[in-house]
Amino acid sequence: MKRLKIILGPTAVGKTDYSIETALRYDSPIISCDSRQIYKEMTIGTAVPSAEQLSAVQHYFIHSHTVTELYTAGKYELEALELINRLFEEGHDTLVMAGGSGFYIDALVNGLDDFPSADLALREELMRRLKEEGVEALRLELKALDPESYATIDIANGQRVVRALEVCLMTGKPFSSFKTSSRKARQFEVEKIGLTRPREVLYDRINRRVLQMVDEGLVEEVRGLVKYRDLAALQTVGYKEIFDWFDFQDGLVTTEGWTPTTPGDGPVTSLDRAVELIQRNTRRYAKRQLSYWGRDKDIRWMEL
Repeated sequence: MKRLKIILGPTAVGKTDYSIETALRYDSPIISCDSRQIYKEMTIGTAVPSAEQLSAVQHYFIHSHTVTELYTAGKYELEALELINRLFEEGHDTLVMAGGSGFYIDALVNGLDDFPSADLALREELMRRLKEEGVEALRLELKALDPESYATIDIANGQRVVRALEVCLMTGKPFSSFKTSSRKARQFEVEKIGLTRPREVLYDRINRRVLQMVDEGLVEEVRGLVKYRDLAALQTVGYKEIFDWFDFQDGLVTTEGWTPTTPGDGPVTSLDRAVELIQRNTRRYAKRQLSYWGRDKDIRWMEL
């Protein structure tokens, strides 16, 4: 029986190095399962593997799509499944998949064929509200309609909140109900390996990686993406905090009328503050990733 080994875990845990070692052991390419590394315009802020790492093993779904095209877990399911079946037909017995996008992994393993298509008009309206009202307002609406999704998805990620709320409003059913549909048949075995580290070690790795991103040119990368900032792909930790800092620099946001007791984080008045928020929001994202996978009994966890 053909086998797909999925290496998953929270951001910054060390999936890239571990997956390369595993892929070399099985003479396999790496099939990336990261909903942001897929975009060719985003490199530093998504922690795309280095040129050396990419040359060590062939990677798929790295810089393969553009932020200007709407991409979903349903599309990933179809494209990844087609690739996996082709690679198995070419003679591979074991394939390695690596990434931290739990919903994409679920789509590939269990299938989301019956997931509703996007309602672009409704999404446009929700994206407008996201920009004008902020993610907090949409989060509270999602919490009322679908507490399970509120508890498990990355609620700091505006795109995820918009998509979940869109499905709730379109169908009248919780977004989470579509993830519990009957599992689709796959012609290969799936083995899930979850990587962990002690929390203080993981959080330190996250904090240091954010500083490294800034050193590598994160601000310049984000500045080059300003024209795309309203697209779903850019509603991402590491990008939106820098966009908020740009808004303060340009005078589009001020501190007038804001006090420490005002809800929300307030204006991003400096790069140092943006970095603090990226570090904090990334730590929160890692926590939610672990919460998402906590109920999956098929995962074999391994501490690095």
